[in-house]
Amino acid sequence: MGEFELDREEKLITAANYLVHELRSGKSLTRNAKKALESLSSELSRVVVVNSEDDNRYEEDEIKTRLNAVCEKIMTREVDETMIWDLGSEAGNEFLDAVNELRVLIDGGTTEEVSLRKAHDVLQTAMARLEDEFKHLLSENKLPFELEHASFRSDHCIEEGSFGAASTEDLIIGSSRRNSEEIVIDLVRPEVISDLKNIASTMVASGYDRECLQVCTTVRKEALDEFLYHHEVEKLSIEDVLKMDWATLNTNIKKWVRVMRSIVQVYLVSEKSLNDQIFGEEEEEEESVTCFVDTVKAPVMQLLNFGEAVSLGPRQPEKLLRILEMYELASELLPEIDVLFSGNQLGSSVRGEYREVMRRLGECARATFLEFKSAIASDVSSHPFPGGAVHPLTNYVMNYLMALTDFSQTLDSLLMEHDDVEDLSIPPSPDVISPAMVVEEESAYENSSSPEKFLAMTKHFYSITSVLEANLEEKAKLYRDVSLRHIFLLNNIHYMTRKVLKSELKHIFGDKWNRKHTWKFQQQATEYERSTWLPVLSFLKDDTSGSGSGSGSRSLRPRERFQGFNTAFEEVYKAQTGWLISDERLREDVRTKASMWVIQAYWTFYSRHKNNVSERYIKYSTDDLEKLLLDLFAGSSKSLNNSYRR
Repeated sequence: MGEFELDREEKLITAANYLVHELRSGKSLTRNAKKALESLSSELSRVVVVNSEDDNRYEEDEIKTRLNAVCEKIMTREVDETMIWDLGSEAGNEFLDAVNELRVLIDGGTTEEVSLRKAHDVLQTAMARLEDEFKHLLSENKLPFELEHASFRSDHCIEEGSFGAASTEDLIIGSSRRNSEEIVIDLVRPEVISDLKNIASTMVASGYDRECLQVCTTVRKEALDEFLYHHEVEKLSIEDVLKMDWATLNTNIKKWVRVMRSIVQVYLVSEKSLNDQIFGEEEEEEESVTCFVDTVKAPVMQLLNFGEAVSLGPRQPEKLLRILEMYELASELLPEIDVLFSGNQLGSSVRGEYREVMRRLGECARATFLEFKSAIASDVSSHPFPGGAVHPLTNYVMNYLMALTDFSQTLDSLLMEHDDVEDLSIPPSPDVISPAMVVEEESAYENSSSPEKFLAMTKHFYSITSVLEANLEEKAKLYRDVSLRHIFLLNNIHYMTRKVLKSELKHIFGDKWNRKHTWKFQQQATEYERSTWLPVLSFLKDDTSGSGSGSGSRSLRPRERFQGFNTAFEEVYKAQTGWLISDERLREDVRTKASMWVIQAYWTFYSRHKNNVSERYIKYSTDDLEKLLLDLFAGSSKSLNNSYRR
């Protein structure tokens, strides 16, 4: 053999030894490396190796010697109960080298059946030891996971019960939009990842991938279950959820939103990263995908089952904001779910279940919203609301709509999917809404300047306020005093308009709606002035033309007119001091206009007759009246002393 051929053979042997060493190390191979080795294997199968009988005998003796040495090294460790990797990574790698060499010797074959059986027994023993070591490393080096990375919407709270029982000012809370940047945290101490990866590679290469995956799945699932337990996420059946009162359900939904966001955006991403580090990130590395899905599927399904149970519950208005929050979160997390659970059939089933629960939550939100509209129409009162103040129904509905604007995009999308865009009005209740009101509602929308991007939601909001106004008209009829009817409608329409102007609702309803309803409450103020003060001031009109305001006051003498005015004014004072206009600016406006009506008419009449009427009939001065008018609409009824004198 020539010198060139000897040199070539030495290089070949060196390269082969290097390959053997790398393969024994248990390191994962890239796709390109695997293809190169497949080509090498194919070429080697065509190589004819010429060995003499002595060479074969020599090789068999060498294999037997190496086999005995490797088995002895492995069994020596097996006798020692100390966890190998507790002694350090170097000790662990030595054990893996021995196991990998044993596997290579077994794969290479031996002529002695006894030696081969012994080698398989030792390998099985080594695999059992590696299972224990793998589990020990995973368990002892896990790191706690907290919700510190989570960011979620601020609380929306609606109390359970009727419209009148709910105080909803606290609904209008700013939302904190979430940061969608991916966060990966360490779930296991980084310094042991390399050891875990080497153990996994050796077990997978030895045909014990199922055992390795099972250990990893068991340990990591326990960690996720522990996280859910510490954050009080209970394993609830659908029946358990459906039996909950609203306060309990509300608390559980808030926990669900917090935990769901953290688990998907942080925990699952970090869990998948951990599995990729241990089992490899290549697409063909099914071990990583399988381990990840097997680990997280049950806890994820537990969370999805809660979402499904919520979607099956009764459509109560107080639940709508929470359900919208759940649906919006589910929609937001959908792309991440698709990425996390891609790769195998098991992951596909999770994606399918997630989409179904999200669909049900969306349908539940839409149906609950429509039920909310119907509940407004059917809210019937048997008694007038005290003082003509803002009715709890008005307060509830307007604050509810304000809170819903935080979900404008989501709600509009859900309504648009269901509604015929050309016909989105609520079916009128014949007991509450007249055909004229429906026509007025449709006309108001057509003439509005609301933004087109929330078309479906805008039409529904118009419908809701129209139904609310119709209901208020019916409630106003419960008052015997016509003036109080106008005060009631003034209060409530003004409240509606103020809520729209001072919130995001102004972008939904538009300028024309605002102008129209400003005119409406101003019209109620005018009607109040006429119904209240015209009868009172009729006593102060001189019948110079012979056509007085009424047959009873036409023939009255000046002193009798003063007496009639005093009595009428005192009746108004006693009644209307008990009426309530809670908005300070509106209250002052109504008082000011009343003062303008009364003071001017009284001063004119007083100036004309003060010299002809005894002072005992002139009970009040203009200053007295002006001061007394300031007591109106404070919500506390007062009476004037009959002996009142200026």
